[in-house]
Amino acid sequence: MKFFTSVMIASLMVAASTNIQAAPASASGYSVVLQNNPNFKPIAKRQVFRALNKFSRLAPNRAGRIDIGILPVIDNGNDYEYYGLVSIGTPPQKFKLDFDTGSSDLWIPSSNCGTCKGKTMYNPKKSKTYKKDGRPWNITYGDQSTSGGILARDSVNLAGLVIKNQIIDMATTISSSFVHDVIDGLCGLAFDTITTVPGIKTPVDNLMSQGLIKNKMFGVFLGKHANGGGGEYVFGGYDTTKIGGPLTQVPVDSSQGFWQINVDSTIIGGHKVGSRFSGIIDTGTTLLLLVEDVAEALAKKVGAKSNGDGTYTITCDATKLKDLEFTIAGATFKVPAADLVFENDGKGHCTAAFGSSGMDFAILGDVFIKNNYVIFEPTKPAVQIAPMAANI
Repeated sequence: MKFFTSVMIASLMVAASTNIQAAPASASGYSVVLQNNPNFKPIAKRQVFRALNKFSRLAPNRAGRIDIGILPVIDNGNDYEYYGLVSIGTPPQKFKLDFDTGSSDLWIPSSNCGTCKGKTMYNPKKSKTYKKDGRPWNITYGDQSTSGGILARDSVNLAGLVIKNQIIDMATTISSSFVHDVIDGLCGLAFDTITTVPGIKTPVDNLMSQGLIKNKMFGVFLGKHANGGGGEYVFGGYDTTKIGGPLTQVPVDSSQGFWQINVDSTIIGGHKVGSRFSGIIDTGTTLLLLVEDVAEALAKKVGAKSNGDGTYTITCDATKLKDLEFTIAGATFKVPAADLVFENDGKGHCTAAFGSSGMDFAILGDVFIKNNYVIFEPTKPAVQIAPMAANI
């Protein structure tokens, strides 16, 4: 495998139904055995509610250094959620975390959590590197799912790269939606201006400030379930083997704490639909949630019908659809027709992979990211985007 950097790879490769072993990235890398979770059933409506509430504050009027390390990550269900194992504490305690460019906190269940049944719970008494903080925190996500507790400090190991004295949010309560989710917690990759408790450095901040990565960037590849799932996060660089076209640098508006960019036009079957809009690139949102005029115009072109909840019913026959294209910073990025069908109930009814955000900005979620490689550069701030390489 060829990588742009020699600092850190966080890899998410999986097979659909069998365990596989990732090939070593270099002589100093790690081989990781991964497995898929076959039990998740995607729910498009929940994804819309999750995104609306997650970004509701922007719409108040609407409803030690190593060369390479490989982090095991699983594609949960039909491209719904990507997560990886992260070690916290000394000796290490491992957690399944959802990497989320739409939030900034790192939270995990704690041993004092009374609602965390079935989760791996962090026990500070078993960590030699734990340090008490004690400040309270509370987060509301997506479909009104919540988590809350107190802050602490400990070492966080991302595939062998150890962040010292990282602030972690120890959850003492989580809502039922998190209890029934496969993940233990979240690792936020947005900007530190939106941490729940002000003044906290995010894991990405500390990777840079502690000199653990030379290149101040991270690349994201999210694989498709149809091609075996998985993917990879590359902290400190990007994976050239996942890139299928030229990289385009796009300025980011980080004033609200998110990776927000401008989309100049939306095209389906050669026809422009809707107007120019801004959108947040968010690995923590599954669907492509568009501003209302674009979503409605797109639905009309593809014969989709609104379900009245931000989702659309669409034909189950993707051969009747055309590729969706976005013009960003003078370049064109596609979502193929096959990926416009998200959820099939098996009874002849399908839900589209696009919806309406209900806000004056869009959410470019995993439907967009799994078709286009994205490099996040927090210090500029900017992103670089390229078409994904074929058949990965």
